[in-house]
Amino acid sequence: MSPSRRDFLKQLGLITSAGSLAAWAQACSGNSKTSNENAMTETSNAMFFKISLAEWSLHRTIQAGELDHLDFPALAKNEFGIDAVEYVNGFFKDKAKDTAYLSELKTRCNDAGVISLLIMCDGEGDLAGPDAAQRKAAVENHFKWVEAARFLGCHSIRVNCFGSGTREEMAKASAESLRTLSEFAQPVGINVLVENHGGFSSDGQWLSGVMREVGMPNCGTLPDFGNFCMRREKGDMWESPCVEWYDRYKGVTELMPFAKGVSAKSHEFDSNGNSRETDYRKMLQIVKSAGYTGYIGVEYEGSELPEREGIRATKKLLERSV
Repeated sequence: MSPSRRDFLKQLGLITSAGSLAAWAQACSGNSKTSNENAMTETSNAMFFKISLAEWSLHRTIQAGELDHLDFPALAKNEFGIDAVEYVNGFFKDKAKDTAYLSELKTRCNDAGVISLLIMCDGEGDLAGPDAAQRKAAVENHFKWVEAARFLGCHSIRVNCFGSGTREEMAKASAESLRTLSEFAQPVGINVLVENHGGFSSDGQWLSGVMREVGMPNCGTLPDFGNFCMRREKGDMWESPCVEWYDRYKGVTELMPFAKGVSAKSHEFDSNGNSRETDYRKMLQIVKSAGYTGYIGVEYEGSELPEREGIRATKKLLERSV
């Protein structure tokens, strides 16, 4: 978790206290590809999964004003040969109900030959908080993103199970919130996905238990190869050193039965182009063994490589780790 992500989440109002804790997309017509992109596509066609690009991979570029959110789909296709994208709601926070803006984004996708997969939603309140009224407000805050996802042709929104309380209390609160939100999203064909994203949500047993408790076909998980820190030194969500890690391979194994998306988190790479944190071959075997054949999103969050280089390195690692 980089300092800029912490600042960004704070601006969204995601971090409120030390205790607080993606209808399938429609296809669009494509542009011509370079020979290099064609080669990448041939490699991808031989894989059991497809590759998408998470917008967070370019968060520094976007926050610096060097890339507009509306230009993200075309950049994904033209620079990386990736034709499916995952949005971050914070980059168009006030546009969830702006049909003119969403129509323009949809047009940009059509023009670039890109499909929209999901919207990662942050900063809309704690779905696992102890106060029922606040949980209800948090659930309802997500309704607009369900509608935006439907408009854009996404299959899902990604939410967080943040809050405070005991393991049992937060599981009960999460299940109640997710059931209500999933009931709202089900008639319009949208899934509600929970990512392992810190705290109890990074405990594969806890989150898979919540999924079983909700028991709805449109409520699932978005297993992330990273994000398995359960507790930090100072009790915060992001800033201090992690003092309790959940085994990432065990966690992904536990979350894959409910997965409707997968996030290939990457940070730093060794001299051979392998991730220093995650054994991609081992992780992809877990994903494959679960029978998953959907998209795996490139989500580069490192600091040693520039963002564009990190995206290319992650994509290349995925392609050669099958």
